[in-house]
Amino acid sequence: MKLMRKIWSLPKIIYLFIPILVISIIFINMPAPAAEITGIDFIGHANLPTGLSFKKTEVGGLSGITYDAKKNLYYAISDDRSQKSPARFYSLKIDLSQGVLKPKGVKPVGVTTLLNSQGKSFPNRTIDAEGIALTNNGTVYISSEGDVEKSIKPFIKEFSLASGKELNSLPIPKKFLPTNNGKQGIRNNLAFESLTITSNQQHLFTASENALIQDGTEAKPKINTSCRILQYNLLTKQPEKEFLYQTQPVTPLFNISRFFASGLPDLLAVDDRGNFLSIERSLTGLGFSIGLYQVSLEGATDISQVDSLLQAKSQNIKPVRKKLLFDLRKLDVLLDNIEGLTLGPKLPGGHRSLILISDNNFQSLQKTQILAFRLKVESPLIRLLRRLRLR
Repeated sequence: MKLMRKIWSLPKIIYLFIPILVISIIFINMPAPAAEITGIDFIGHANLPTGLSFKKTEVGGLSGITYDAKKNLYYAISDDRSQKSPARFYSLKIDLSQGVLKPKGVKPVGVTTLLNSQGKSFPNRTIDAEGIALTNNGTVYISSEGDVEKSIKPFIKEFSLASGKELNSLPIPKKFLPTNNGKQGIRNNLAFESLTITSNQQHLFTASENALIQDGTEAKPKINTSCRILQYNLLTKQPEKEFLYQTQPVTPLFNISRFFASGLPDLLAVDDRGNFLSIERSLTGLGFSIGLYQVSLEGATDISQVDSLLQAKSQNIKPVRKKLLFDLRKLDVLLDNIEGLTLGPKLPGGHRSLILISDNNFQSLQKTQILAFRLKVESPLIRLLRRLRLR
């Protein structure tokens, strides 16, 4: 009895600490679940004007972006098909030191020309670079949509960050490659826009911007499209799995089909557990409709063995789960052609930053637009403790 009295006479703080310690031990020995994004705040935007010249190149067509935390630099890929200048990516400084992005807070500080396996720049119209993702090995992976009309295949290649030279190439599953009869593969200019690598560097993901020909229709007014997410194992350099991603149907104010385009231009891995942010971007004929979504692969069917979704039993296929995080039309900003996103540094106060960037298509009526956000992220442990407290 004396022992029990001594135990119960311990300070109350210890009794509070004991369950926290037990819960912590449990979490340490469990696979880390996903942190939950509980909020998002807009913290400013900046524009780079069309026609901006930097080191004898025109800065534009920035369709993908990735963040280098060690150097506090961003690398943005240009989709110039070696027409204005050789295919390249830019190094950008984006100043978030005050917790906001100011109108002049973005500037290019470097440009790197991409070199093929022969050490030469890519010839005119042989590349359509769209996605970029940084590794921990001083390299970047870059995706190209290719050109169906010129029988140029899409690719995902690794390049040296320092020299821009091609180091290796990932194999593309046959179902993604266009055939001469036009019955299979990617649609022209609707291929590998997205590219992202998990933080543990084990997996790379890309996706078709619209449905493969054998999988269904491309996006149309009021009609969605069935994209394929493609997962690679970076240890084996081989494709592993595929998942169905269905875009949201968009209803434009006016049904001007020839001015309508919609799809999935980028994915961003937010953890190592199959959770992402995605952009869905639509040109409606009267401006852009852009949604930012949270995406989870949990429970989704691996469709890597399904050659055609149209011929498969669709009721047996579960697409990835997604929910709208933010509708960018709510911003008091005239939106441009947003195509890329990346996590940035932690902001004052500890929240993580998110950067979105637009492809100006080298058009005088468009601009390179950079949007910055503050993400509110709740860890699994804090979420559990909060729920226990509310009981």
